[in-house]
Amino acid sequence: MSTPQALLDVALESTTADSCVVLVRHASTANLRWANNTLTTNGVTTEVQMTVVSMVDGGQGAAVGVLTSSMTSPGQVRKLVSAADQAARAAAPASDASPLAEGDPSPDFDEPEALTGLDGFMGFAERLGEAFGRANATKQLLYGYVEHDVTTTYLASSTGLRLRHEQPTGHIGITQKPTDFSASAWVGRAVEQIDEIDVDSLTDELTRRVGWAKRRIDLPAGRYTTILPPTAVADLAIYAYWVSGARDAFEGQTVFSDPAGGTRVGQQVVKPGVRMHSDPYICGLTACPFVLTTSSSSTASVFDNGLAIAPTSWIDDGVLRALVTSRHTARLTSLDNTPGIDNLVVSVDGAAGSVEDLVADTDRGLLLTCLWYIREVDPHTLLLTGLTRDGVYLVEGGEVVGAVNNFRFNESPIDLLNRFSAAGETVRSFSREWGDYFPRTATPPLRIPDFNMSTVSQAS
Repeated sequence: MSTPQALLDVALESTTADSCVVLVRHASTANLRWANNTLTTNGVTTEVQMTVVSMVDGGQGAAVGVLTSSMTSPGQVRKLVSAADQAARAAAPASDASPLAEGDPSPDFDEPEALTGLDGFMGFAERLGEAFGRANATKQLLYGYVEHDVTTTYLASSTGLRLRHEQPTGHIGITQKPTDFSASAWVGRAVEQIDEIDVDSLTDELTRRVGWAKRRIDLPAGRYTTILPPTAVADLAIYAYWVSGARDAFEGQTVFSDPAGGTRVGQQVVKPGVRMHSDPYICGLTACPFVLTTSSSSTASVFDNGLAIAPTSWIDDGVLRALVTSRHTARLTSLDNTPGIDNLVVSVDGAAGSVEDLVADTDRGLLLTCLWYIREVDPHTLLLTGLTRDGVYLVEGGEVVGAVNNFRFNESPIDLLNRFSAAGETVRSFSREWGDYFPRTATPPLRIPDFNMSTVSQAS
């Protein structure tokens, strides 16, 4: 099989378009799955995809053709490039047309693609086997999935740009149930490397939560003082980030739209002290430092591929400072060009302590685990609905005293960031709902004085 660099050379040599950007994405993935205290499946996969962005300059402006396909041979590359060139010639002028990025090649551009495999799971599997033994001895059942992926992306353009980015991503989710299935507890973690996973601490936490559930209390719907752990905060914050496109806000479609017209950039949108930012160079959350996109949208443009990405504060001291833009939407909205970044950090000035500290300081309330089946109800307020899952616990007198039923909730993450009464330290988190797609987050635990549990749910 040809190297990614060789495939890129073939693509750029064979294009007949006026300009061209080519991306090659090499994904190497390994995983393990288990159920009933037994490993059930494992797998290793490799995928190579190429995206060709062909641009043709016409009398009325540049037109673009974009095609993506699995790709391993020079012959396949030439066919894909020819089809993209033809698509560009048949297309109308692109409204987001901009000059292609230029710059110095990445020093590691000639390096081979990175690989992962099951060899990296050997120590993890040994510790997991020991956890199975402990679970069997105490009549508990463990279920779960762990995955490690290394995606190496190469970018080359007709302007001479040559870039490479290597992205390691790992995550684990474990559920524990007693053999009578009377309770369910879940923990999850996102990592860059599998050896960062501490199986013992994860299973100890599961055992603690299942122990809390030995006492069951049924509660009605209503507004409760509620502690959201970092996992649940990530569930909500990611959605807020995903709807933070400048163009959509400028057109009056989102919570970041100004009712008087335009966007709310420069306005106070959440409580002072709250910060929401992204930075491709954050240790443990490193993300691609240049634009990579295979399609144009309200937040991205294929013409921007290869543009450098800078650290960006979306919200600082409660004030909306930036929204996600391409160069095209930045011009439309008269905002700075701030491309989306593949990580997110939420923090509160001066906040310290853990979930346990928030519990100890709560007279009566609920402690959540995570949220799921999250859907948007009202885009203008970002009102979301969803369900609690795998553990809702009653706190009394600063201690967890039992498990309660699940609920459907109705809340806006922007509203919650205005109403929280206490916050803890920001730590790396893994969203139960969105972590498979967006695993690089760090969020604090929050205590909400009146979280809206709108109805009781029968979900388990």
